[in-house]
Amino acid sequence: MRAGLETRIYHYFEIVVVQVLTLLMAVVVTAALLHLILNIVHDILFTSFDPTNPAIFQSVFGAIFTVVIALEFKRSILVTSERAEGLVRVRVVILIGMLAIVRKLIILDLGKGESLQLFALSAAFLSLGAVYWLVRDQDRRDQADRVE
Repeated sequence: MRAGLETRIYHYFEIVVVQVLTLLMAVVVTAALLHLILNIVHDILFTSFDPTNPAIFQSVFGAIFTVVIALEFKRSILVTSERAEGLVRVRVVILIGMLAIVRKLIILDLGKGESLQLFALSAAFLSLGAVYWLVRDQDRRDQADRVE
């Protein structure tokens, strides 16, 4: 009886935490989006904004990708809170990590010769890709076992 009560209390605790995190992430995403809009409008109106300049393109695209990563993180909190499967959470964390690495690769200035950093990011991305593939493959096997 007591274990059931503790489980329900913890479940309600998780619901409250997810709601608070969702609210906080919504505030962060909104603030980041407003900041991005204001910066782009300012650059277009008051500077010599040249989106074909690689440095400017990397900067703007990196900022956009930051908002996308935050939005995906917020969405993943909601989705994973509805499911009790651990594999879903692992896949989401891996995908968000891959998005963050892609963002870093986009804004990385290759002209500075940061080959060691590029190698490390590539290795991390390949490792996350391999882990994602293994988790996805395990998920498929689990689904096949449930069907049989």
